[in-house]
Amino acid sequence: MANMPEQPRNPAKTAPRSLRLAGLRSREPIAFELVPDPEERAALAERLGITTLKKLRFFGELCPEGQADWRLEASLGATVVQPCVVTLAPVSTRIDTDVLRLYRADMPTRPEAEEIEMPEDDNEEPLPDRLDLALVMEEALALAMPLYPRAEGADLGEAVFAAPGVAPMQDAELKPFAALARLRPSGDDADSDGTSD
Repeated sequence: MANMPEQPRNPAKTAPRSLRLAGLRSREPIAFELVPDPEERAALAERLGITTLKKLRFFGELCPEGQADWRLEASLGATVVQPCVVTLAPVSTRIDTDVLRLYRADMPTRPEAEEIEMPEDDNEEPLPDRLDLALVMEEALALAMPLYPRAEGADLGEAVFAAPGVAPMQDAELKPFAALARLRPSGDDADSDGTSD
């Protein structure tokens, strides 16, 4: 992300977690930094359904665009521990990602029709009356976490399903040429020319 600051320009004057952007008179960039304490990380881990949230830092700037729009550029750093989808063993993942949000004053907050045209940029959102930076951080973390964490060496194996009394179908039988292979004659039949002596 271009011109992304490595840290807030003036940490002593960083923004609060909740900002009223709509109608804000100042059109100067606003630096922010969120570093949740252990209790906040534990509560967030519970909401996200993960084992542990060891580290979490969210920092960047809110920059004005035009007369009423705002642009959020930030960095998210975290270390999450999730249960392996196969063995349930703890899987630790380091997350370092950029976050971009474009808050548009002229975007409707609710669709007035059943069918609406989606914005070309999926980072665009309606400008909220009050922006909750902690909520932006939580959403960005949820999107960045692995969907199916897997411990090293863990294998999903091959699942077989069948009704009682029916031979289960294996994965190999679902491949395109499996049916043709079953129709092909066996080795003894393949050597014969189909005529009897």
